[in-house]
Amino acid sequence: MATAADLRRLALALPGTVETPHFDRRAFRVARTYATLTADGLTANLAYTPDEQALKCTVAPEAFAPVPNAFGTRGWTTVTLAALSPDELAAALEMAWRHAVPARRGAGRTRSRSPE
Repeated sequence: MATAADLRRLALALPGTVETPHFDRRAFRVARTYATLTADGLTANLAYTPDEQALKCTVAPEAFAPVPNAFGTRGWTTVTLAALSPDELAAALEMAWRHAVPARRGAGRTRSRSPE
């Protein structure tokens, strides 16, 4: 069972990641935000492509769900932390992080702004 502390530790271990305030959440970003953590620490939103989101939500619907707004249609996905192991959370975070890494680091691409 993953926790908010796991998310913070794992995200900050990814190269270039910084933690910043984001409305009532904490954001984790490189060039762009790729994850936000709710104030209660129970869920996080991760930036995926729509195809990645569909796969995650199909394979593990107890852990992943589209954000219920326009950001969700662009791939932003809510993750229930308690439904994942720390290793599963690490893999989920790395997938989102790859979209935020600038192209000169190897894998970046333009993403939409993060949800609230």
